[in-house]
Amino acid sequence: MKGGIITVMKFATKEKIEEKIYSEKWKVLIVDDEPEVHNITKVVLKEFIFEHKKLEFISAFSGEEAFEKLKQETDIAVVLLDVVMETNDAGLIVTQRVRDELKNNKVRIILRTGQPGVAPERDVILNYDINDYKEKTELSSTKLYSSMITAIRSYRDLSIIEQNKVGLKKIITAARTIFQIHSLKLFVEGVLTQLVSILNLSHDPTHIKASDAFFTILNDDKNEFELLTTTGKFKSKDQLNIITPNIKELLKEASVKKQSFFKDDIYIGFFSPSNHTDLFLYIDGCSKLNQQDRDFIDIFSNDILVAYENIHLHNEIIDTQKELIAKLGSVVENRSKEVAYHVNRVAKVSNLLAVGYGLSQDEANKIEMASPMHDIGKVAIRDDILLKPDILTKDEFETMKSHSKIGYDILKCGKREILHTASIIAHQHHEKWDGTGYPQGLKGEEIHIYGRITAIADVFDALTYERVYKEAWPAEKAFAFIKEGSGKHFDPKLVDIFFDNIDEIKKISNL
Repeated sequence: MKGGIITVMKFATKEKIEEKIYSEKWKVLIVDDEPEVHNITKVVLKEFIFEHKKLEFISAFSGEEAFEKLKQETDIAVVLLDVVMETNDAGLIVTQRVRDELKNNKVRIILRTGQPGVAPERDVILNYDINDYKEKTELSSTKLYSSMITAIRSYRDLSIIEQNKVGLKKIITAARTIFQIHSLKLFVEGVLTQLVSILNLSHDPTHIKASDAFFTILNDDKNEFELLTTTGKFKSKDQLNIITPNIKELLKEASVKKQSFFKDDIYIGFFSPSNHTDLFLYIDGCSKLNQQDRDFIDIFSNDILVAYENIHLHNEIIDTQKELIAKLGSVVENRSKEVAYHVNRVAKVSNLLAVGYGLSQDEANKIEMASPMHDIGKVAIRDDILLKPDILTKDEFETMKSHSKIGYDILKCGKREILHTASIIAHQHHEKWDGTGYPQGLKGEEIHIYGRITAIADVFDALTYERVYKEAWPAEKAFAFIKEGSGKHFDPKLVDIFFDNIDEIKKISNL
């Protein structure tokens, strides 16, 4: 064997280690161009166990092969690396490439050399990011065992630090995304996803595997628990198979005690926001949780309660704004003796068109909430014009057209985003794609998408329902009018979307 030998000694332990299959192992890459070195190293470390994990050996017989192995196997813990192989500095080149190209700073590299004069220890330690330097002649089984323990312990600690950084990033992201969510269903789904993701940081079998969880609420009227969202093994099951009698007893225990608790392998989270239904979190597979994980769940649970309260408050504000806007829109409709549900139908059709156009659901909801204000400017139009059953004169029509600008002026100073959206809709919903609309004569995409969407919804609904100046049109005649208006009155893309969703629009319009 080149440049030295490894002395083989039997390493004795105080207790006999039972033979068993370990599902997780520490990966060790042996890099040497002498097959005998591989064989002897494996014999010496055959009985090695650290933290309930044995070693898994991977062999490479050149520097280039070693680099490829490290590139493919990103979870190698230790490399036992020969210096002199295909070249006198092959091992040093591998070390440099692993650190610089692969950016792998976790793997522990132990250089082994039979020719120390080729790569002096002081120069190597100073110039290369290695973790140990050994001459092959000094690697008895005891020393090799000690070096391996030190290297793996260091790798483990670096892995924990990296996992903690990932966990911290997830926690920060979780807090940000959860507090941005305004839907209760999305909120509980987000909490469950983030919590399980944060806890499942490691592939270590001794770490938590809590991926089976669900949120539920207690329906006071029925005295029954109702599922909100699930994950893991609960995902494909129905409510009866999830909330078993045993689980129900645990949930009721939390409800009676008004507190969260761990019990055996289970965590029950209890949240009781003021003036709202109690919320429960169930997590299975918690037996391996350490105290740090348990403390984290408690802290995270407190944040859940705060976020839950904020969501209800936010939704209440939005619902209040939505109701007020709808009521104001209805006031205009009632004053003109038109159908009071016109604004609601326009709102729903506008939402449908917005989603079909590719706007986000949040933006579509915003248009739905704002569109009932599209004719708010009519409050300033005289009754003899607004309620006239005959065709308007030229001057009367000019007066009627002014409602768009009046509506814009009423709403434009609003500081709320919904009012800003409503001001755009009020101002531009009578503009036409070909530029012949009013009040500004905008053309094509000069018209804001909010105005283009509401224009189709408003015109279609106005055609299909009776007005003081006309009878309701048959549905097919109204559809033909919308189609003929493509590229003239209406955005052609929106007309296509309108007819792609014709069945849903018929339902909304009660046709």
